[in-house]
Amino acid sequence: MEKLIYLDNAATTKTAPEVLEAMLPYFTENYGNPSSVYGFASKNKNAVNMQRGIIAGVLGAKPEEIYFTAGGSEADNWALKATAEAYEKKGKHIITTKIEHHAILHTGEYLEKRGFEVTYLDVDENGVVKLDELRAAIRPDTILISVMFANNEIGTLEPIREIGGIAHENGILFHTDAVQAFGQVPIDVDACHIDMLSASGHKLNGPKGIGFLYIRKGVKIRSFVHGGAQERKRRAGTENVPGIIGLGAAAARAAETMEDRTAKERSLRDYLIGRVLAEIPYCRLNGHRTERLPNNANFSFRFIEGESLLIKLDMKGICGSSGSACTSGSLDPSHVLLAIGLPHETAHGSLRLTLGEDTTKEDIDYVVDSLKEIVAGLRNMSPLYEDFIKKNQTE
Repeated sequence: MEKLIYLDNAATTKTAPEVLEAMLPYFTENYGNPSSVYGFASKNKNAVNMQRGIIAGVLGAKPEEIYFTAGGSEADNWALKATAEAYEKKGKHIITTKIEHHAILHTGEYLEKRGFEVTYLDVDENGVVKLDELRAAIRPDTILISVMFANNEIGTLEPIREIGGIAHENGILFHTDAVQAFGQVPIDVDACHIDMLSASGHKLNGPKGIGFLYIRKGVKIRSFVHGGAQERKRRAGTENVPGIIGLGAAAARAAETMEDRTAKERSLRDYLIGRVLAEIPYCRLNGHRTERLPNNANFSFRFIEGESLLIKLDMKGICGSSGSACTSGSLDPSHVLLAIGLPHETAHGSLRLTLGEDTTKEDIDYVVDSLKEIVAGLRNMSPLYEDFIKKNQTE
């Protein structure tokens, strides 16, 4: 088998064997529709509700506050669109940030076309929301603040507890996109004043096509999918039972292994960052140095194109990305990197490496050694780099 070092776990993770094992009986043996009344199907209804309890326990929430969706993007859409519809008589102003996932940003654009106003907050050079600017953006007609728990590209952890506190002090609902954070860092919805939270199964060694939206009891947002009474009449459609079982198993597994797993990832992440910054000139780390996801390292290399870098890495069996998997087909520079102040030419030379539980120190050494060789080779072909060197030599 050819060499494969997978460092794109922010895009997706492999389904853990024990998660797959838990799912399999619900494809071929326990295949009943949970909405049916006979005993064969009601067992599945009980199994689905058991997963609500498992997921709620990870968040410090109540089982009846967990609503299953097809993934994080649906949950983000639901939180914003349904809140806007339900609370528009109170106000039509929403606050979010310039570095959100496109599931939030594009939904914000959708709502703007329908008469809502959206304020997109700036962030500092590390990607952190400025709390004084958040406070200044609040208006009497503000109905929702949505700020991601951790950025999917640069890994920065936001001051969620403080943001939630500001929202609640002002009687405003608070939603957080926790797709990257759930299973990677501890989350307590009460301590952080979170009213709604989005998450996705395939980011934590669970299956694709399943996620959830936490909705705090008392938040009166509307149904998102119509056509049935599933999910307590808030999200119609026959439940994805195997997916829900897999999500619950993955959430339990992530909570149980979090401390040791993330300590290992954090150690390897810091080793990776240390070697790259020390051994490859004209590069920078993007995102907060310490307040970042345990497995995330994002670099910008001057004088090269990120796409060329990814192709060369792929030829060596290394999987990375230049940003969000949802925008991998775009030639535009990352909106996140532009928001933290990088010029276009630097943002174009970005690389995101996200570690997994199977990543080893040997893997990191191979990746860094390969990076050094590839970056040097690409720079040797770069007229910009040549001009830069000549200029420095003459000064």
